[in-house]
Amino acid sequence: MNDFERCIKERRLIKIKPSNEMVQKEVESAEYDLERARNSLDEGDFKWAAVQSYYSMFHASKALILKRGYREKSHFCLVIALRELYVKENKLNAELVENLELCMNLRHEADYGLTYHQESAETSIKYAEEFLVKAFNLI
Repeated sequence: MNDFERCIKERRLIKIKPSNEMVQKEVESAEYDLERARNSLDEGDFKWAAVQSYYSMFHASKALILKRGYREKSHFCLVIALRELYVKENKLNAELVENLELCMNLRHEADYGLTYHQESAETSIKYAEEFLVKAFNLI
């Protein structure tokens, strides 16, 4: 059993009927979080810039998964689903998913390890911008 199948079996990925309304809400959340991340960076709040930029990518990822008829219950399984449903089919570059994972780790460190700085915030925003452009093109 591969990771994707395991996520489904453990109900951390759930098959649903695709809903354009749900996809659109995630797109709007992704755009909002990226804008807030930029504002936080401008204000020197590097922790929140890193957190918000990750969540921007998270919501864009959720939109992609929803479009394919899945809902996630785990950040880990969201990444697995992106690899299975988009990278494997050459619709999404593996590097973008690796950047998502990096930003997930930066967010975790900012939130729980209280480790953050301007460079990590700037990197997170840059990766979020790149991810959203590609994700929105696929949607």
